[in-house]
Amino acid sequence: ENISDFSLNITDCTQVVVPEEVFFTVAAAGILENLLILIAVARNKNLHLPMYFFICSLAISDMLGSLYKTLENIFIILCKMGYLTRHGDFEQKLDDAMDSMFILSLLGSIFSLLAIAADRYITIFYALRYHNIMTLRRALVILAIIWTFCAGSSIAIALFSYEAATVIPFTILFPLMMFFILCLYVHMFLLARSHAKKIASLPTSTVHHRTNMKGAITLTIFLGVFLCCWAPFVLHILLARFCPHNPYCACYMSIFHVNGTLIMCNAIINPMIFAFRSPELRSTFKKMFYCSR
Repeated sequence: ENISDFSLNITDCTQVVVPEEVFFTVAAAGILENLLILIAVARNKNLHLPMYFFICSLAISDMLGSLYKTLENIFIILCKMGYLTRHGDFEQKLDDAMDSMFILSLLGSIFSLLAIAADRYITIFYALRYHNIMTLRRALVILAIIWTFCAGSSIAIALFSYEAATVIPFTILFPLMMFFILCLYVHMFLLARSHAKKIASLPTSTVHHRTNMKGAITLTIFLGVFLCCWAPFVLHILLARFCPHNPYCACYMSIFHVNGTLIMCNAIINPMIFAFRSPELRSTFKKMFYCSR
C-alpha cells in the first residue's frame, strides 16, 4: 500500500481493487467455516484423534489468515478516511501486530500441513504401529512445539521485517517446506502399491489401505489449494522487498488485493474439502445443523 502510488507512476498496469463487500463476505465465510470445524471436532469424541487435531491446527491458521486480511483492510479504510495516520507510533505498532498475525498464519499453515503429511505417512506405512507411534499426547506436544516456534518466529520477523537477513530466510522457508512436503507425498504414493501387497494377506487390509490412500489424496488436494492461494502473496512480498521500482514487479503488485483475497479463499476451500471427504465430519455437521442425536 505504501508503494502503490509510486508503482502506478512507473507501470501502465491499473491497480485491481476487490470490492469491500466481496472482501468482507469472503473473510467472514472463511472464519465461520473454520470455526465450525473446531466446534465439530470438540463436540464429537470420535474425532479426538491426532489427525483431526492437526486439521484443527490448520483451521486455526486459516482463521488467522482471514482475520489478518480483514483487520488490514479495515486499517486501510480508516487511513483513507483520515481517522488514522500512516506513520504514527500507534499505527506502526498496529501494523507490526497485523504483520505478525500474517506470518503466524502462514507458518502455522505450513507446519500444520507438514504435521498432517507426516501423520498420513505413518498411517500408511506403519499402520500396525500407528497408535503406538502417534499417540494423542505426542500429537499435542507436536502442536505445542509448532505454535511456540511459529509465534516466536512471527514476532521476530515482524519486528525485523526491514532487514534483508530476516526477509530472505522467511521467503526461502516457504518453497523449502513445500518441496519437502511434496517429496513426502511422492515417496508416499510410489511406495503405496508395494506396501499394499505386503499387507494384502491381513484381514480388512484392502479397506484400511483404501481409507489411508483416500486421506493421502485429500491432503494432496490441500497442498495444491494452499500453493495456489498463498504462493501469489508470498511472491508479492519478495517483489515488494527486492524490486519495488521495476515496472514488471510493480505491474504484478497491482493485483495485491486479488492475492489477499486468494488467502481468504483458501480458508473457505479447506473446510469444504474436510466436509466433502470425511464421513465422520459430514455426520457431525448434520447433527449440529439438525440438532439430532
